[in-house]
Amino acid sequence: MGLKEQLTACLERAVENHDASGISLLVCRDGEELCHARAGCADLASGKPLERDAIFRLYSQTKPVTAAAVMLLADRGLIDLADGVDRYLPGFRNPRVIRPDGSTYPAPRAPWILELLTMTAGVCYPDADPAGQAAARVFEENHAQILAGGGMSTLEFCNRLGEQPLAFEPGTHWRYSTCADILGAVVEAVSGKRFGQFLQEEFFTPLGMKDTDFWVPPEKRDRLVTCYRRVPGGLEEFRNLHLAVGRYDRPPAFESGGAGLVSTLDDYAAFAAMLLNEGVYGGKRILSPAAVRFMTAPRLGPEVRRDLWDGLCGYNYGCLVRSCDRPGSLNLFGEEGEYGWDGWLGTYFINLPKQRITFLLCLNTTDMGTSGVVRECRNILGAKLSRESWESRGF
Repeated sequence: MGLKEQLTACLERAVENHDASGISLLVCRDGEELCHARAGCADLASGKPLERDAIFRLYSQTKPVTAAAVMLLADRGLIDLADGVDRYLPGFRNPRVIRPDGSTYPAPRAPWILELLTMTAGVCYPDADPAGQAAARVFEENHAQILAGGGMSTLEFCNRLGEQPLAFEPGTHWRYSTCADILGAVVEAVSGKRFGQFLQEEFFTPLGMKDTDFWVPPEKRDRLVTCYRRVPGGLEEFRNLHLAVGRYDRPPAFESGGAGLVSTLDDYAAFAAMLLNEGVYGGKRILSPAAVRFMTAPRLGPEVRRDLWDGLCGYNYGCLVRSCDRPGSLNLFGEEGEYGWDGWLGTYFINLPKQRITFLLCLNTTDMGTSGVVRECRNILGAKLSRESWESRGF
């Protein structure tokens, strides 16, 4: 059985198991398609098949794009990665750290830009601890405004986050959080442009990413896949707001650098190819090789690395991407130096620089992240690549 047949069978099993209504996958080598496979439906109620140009909600797979935007500002000397974020966002002036009992004390300084890139800034997503509850109130207020037809702007929302207490002193721990959202606001403050406009001009247009944006216009709406959540015995449609991301039916006031983009397999493959080629795509220089290497290199020391999730065994953390420095600890067939990220709804990308391979998988089911079907397909691909290596040596 060939690679496409193996991968398609794997995707079909996942659809039959109700992991998703539909799944689409793309493997490229040096930017050229090696294999495309898909299975299932874009919408269960209508039975509409999943097409290659389907538009998916990226959620946290937005983060590497945000990191690249910050790297571009560093390339141009417009930002110092050791700057405190309070230089750009006044909400972060006079930061405080919250204790478990709810009391606070002055933080030694505001988080650095680099600490935002490495998720060591001390900011939070909504959760149950005191710092997370403080962040949750900002999200809840913005959700209410979005549902009423408005919403906070990117700068307003992130300045409000900056006014909330930090979970820890900057640089002392790793915590997955709103760092990328805040960096989107920093890009706005430095560039003088809306974050989405900056991304369109500097990345999406030169990379030909014609379907990537913070919303879906009416003429493309039928290509946006339906989002589902798993329930006993199947899937049900998911319509709730999550992380202050709206319905995608209008340009949002808050352009979330951590969760807001939609895209297609081929659009994101262009972005990944640019990174794999150290900043060049279609003969155009987007980022410097130094910026790409900085973004994708392991950046956490051993004390902070201990905070990483169990699912990241084998990986360190770069600038809003996982970066493999211990391949012997991976839970899939991988290699040292691979880097990428995934999303809450199951989108996933990885670059394998040694093999010159980009692997992308898209589905839209809640609470997926790096799913079992991703690992199974990665293993199928890894097995093929390893066999090719041996066969090239005459074995």
